[in-house]
Amino acid sequence: MTDATYTPPEVWVWEKDDTNTGWRYGNLNRPEAGATHEKELPRGKHPLQLYSLGTPNGVKVTIMLEELLAAGHSGAEYDAWLISIGQGNQFGSGFVGVNPNSKIPAMMDYSVDPPQRVFESGSILLYLAEKFDAFLPKEHHRRTETLNWLFWQMGSAPYIGGGFGHFYAYAAVKIKYAIDRFAMEAKRQLDVLDRQLADNEYIAGDEYTIADMAIFPWYGNSLLNGEAYNDPRKFLSTHEYKNVTRWKDQLMQRPALMRGRMVNKATGPLSGQLRERHDAGDFDTKTQDKIEAAE
Repeated sequence: MTDATYTPPEVWVWEKDDTNTGWRYGNLNRPEAGATHEKELPRGKHPLQLYSLGTPNGVKVTIMLEELLAAGHSGAEYDAWLISIGQGNQFGSGFVGVNPNSKIPAMMDYSVDPPQRVFESGSILLYLAEKFDAFLPKEHHRRTETLNWLFWQMGSAPYIGGGFGHFYAYAAVKIKYAIDRFAMEAKRQLDVLDRQLADNEYIAGDEYTIADMAIFPWYGNSLLNGEAYNDPRKFLSTHEYKNVTRWKDQLMQRPALMRGRMVNKATGPLSGQLRERHDAGDFDTKTQDKIEAAE
């Protein structure tokens, strides 16, 4: 109900939305976990198998993997398979087996015995950083500061996506209270970052780390680049955050980061969509514009 006089019942009862008109993915979400259908996940040739979509959380991991490869870690070669959350792929039995929470990204590491599942984007970043001894400082203070900001992002981003993004861009009914509440929080978080970056080249200091990789897709790309939520840059006056803008522009000079933005992407310009990635050469030959031109 959207009536301003709505009074919550004593016990909430799920009203299933098969029309998908109430809110984004309303016909897919449900108040219970588990698989809705049987479907095995594909497996490619590389030890690391990523099942994801080019959302901010998915992009965190593909940036990390591309950065690892650029740094010479050949063991980070990976296959990236597209999980279409709009079609409910995340509720297939194979995906639920890798992530019982049915959220992208999820990863299998077949280089260890037994194979290891890893889910939650922050957990995947930390797992890969420790596995390859990269992008996570060894010194206690620097490591802790990096993890401070990694977990800050994990705790803060739901207010951006599920809060601001949902009510500003996706909700069927625009609710002033909700938009004001989460716009204020989005701007507060941008100010947190702006103040941190006033005295630091990167998020956690003078070193590029998994904290930058975690924060860039949400704040640098989705908000300051306007790539999500119907481009909220004007609404949020993101130009005011000069230090975040400097940091965002600096990170976008990194070729590996720019490649990571493309993987499992299914929206935007076709030349920027590499819906599946199985080899480094795919960036040159298998973007969606080339695939459609060849059909």
